[in-house]
Amino acid sequence: MSSNPAQNPAGVSATPHASSRADRYIQLALLVIAAGAIYPILYLRQVYQPTMLEVFHITEEQLGILYSALGTIFLVCYLPSGWLADRVKPRVLISFSLIATGLLGLWYSTSPSFNSLIVIFGGWGITTGLTFWAAIIKRVNMIASADEQGRFFGFLDGGRGLIEAMLATIAISLFAYITHTRHEEPAEGFRLVVYMYAFLCIGLGVILGLVRDPQGAQAANEGAREKRNVLRDLGSLLKNRQLMLLSAIVFCGYQVFWATYSFSAYLHEKEIGLSVVVAGFITTAKLWMRPIGGIGGGFLGDRFSKTSVLIFALFAAAVSILVLLLAPAIGNPWVIAALVLFIGIMTYAIRGLYWSLLDQCKVPAETMGLAIGLVSVVGYSPDAVLPLINGYLTQNYPGVHGYQLYFGYIACMAALGSVAAIMFKLRLKKQEQQ
Repeated sequence: MSSNPAQNPAGVSATPHASSRADRYIQLALLVIAAGAIYPILYLRQVYQPTMLEVFHITEEQLGILYSALGTIFLVCYLPSGWLADRVKPRVLISFSLIATGLLGLWYSTSPSFNSLIVIFGGWGITTGLTFWAAIIKRVNMIASADEQGRFFGFLDGGRGLIEAMLATIAISLFAYITHTRHEEPAEGFRLVVYMYAFLCIGLGVILGLVRDPQGAQAANEGAREKRNVLRDLGSLLKNRQLMLLSAIVFCGYQVFWATYSFSAYLHEKEIGLSVVVAGFITTAKLWMRPIGGIGGGFLGDRFSKTSVLIFALFAAAVSILVLLLAPAIGNPWVIAALVLFIGIMTYAIRGLYWSLLDQCKVPAETMGLAIGLVSVVGYSPDAVLPLINGYLTQNYPGVHGYQLYFGYIACMAALGSVAAIMFKLRLKKQEQQ
């Protein structure tokens, strides 16, 4: 990793050790808080999907269209997101993203029409994709030393997961209190949940906007503005086979994460028979596995081998999801809950580890943002396709059958991801031998 400030567009000091250990962890903590606060409002479907369908008067297929629109905006934004993170202070980007996401959330709370929902989700794609994503990933990569990549990215995903789990627990408790204790309509409980997330984002955006950039951040950003040939840089990155394998790993691993969004709706199907609140509590408990999977996987990756831990997690996720298809036959809610929690641990270990492999792709610091954008375009392309697949299958194959077809596909992707990770590891060994 280059120590030349002109080659470090991450918005931090040129080398991880140029700032104190405490300063780097404070920077990481701020990134974790921001990431943990901004995304949950986008993905309330993983706990409240049946309620959302009722509140917004939409079908599962229309819900799939909304998330497909969100994913499409993400795909369009990933490459320019890396370019933008090189040229605008991360503090400004993060602050804007939080406030804008919260304001869109307030509109969301009014139960608008389907056409308005498309605009809201498209706006969220911009505020969390274009202005937020690459700045977060790139800064973490640059503030972590070579032997800290696993734990720093593990802390990013696991730490934000801890925040998300805390918020989700408060939210589902609030929803249960409104709907069960006070016997009000689910729409009212859902509205209060959205308010909680929206006002939190706005408040955090104001606070983080007032926090000064770390020492040396401005100089690093200025140095990144040197003129470069984007097409030539892209061509060079496309020839990096290790980077392309990383793209394949993210592509497969991210689909495992997408599957968890449908767990609540799946468990609520009549063949399984769990209530909305019970299914919601199980999927909320799954969110608490994120710190365990993300941070634990990161530390294990640094201690042993990031690729080996990733291979195991992908393979274990594939097998576990196949077992989840048998939930109607299993029947026991405790066994089903344990299975969902285990899948959660594997899922978050995958998410916490795959970006830590970026440091092993030998990408020059001056094109790191572009590399992040390129991997994101490929790796997160399921954002645009999976909602449509999920919506089509659940709409045309009612009951658990549609979800079983969907989860079966996801299990195949997890298995392919483990193959890509094995190939990544073999190439690393070959490079070390050379």
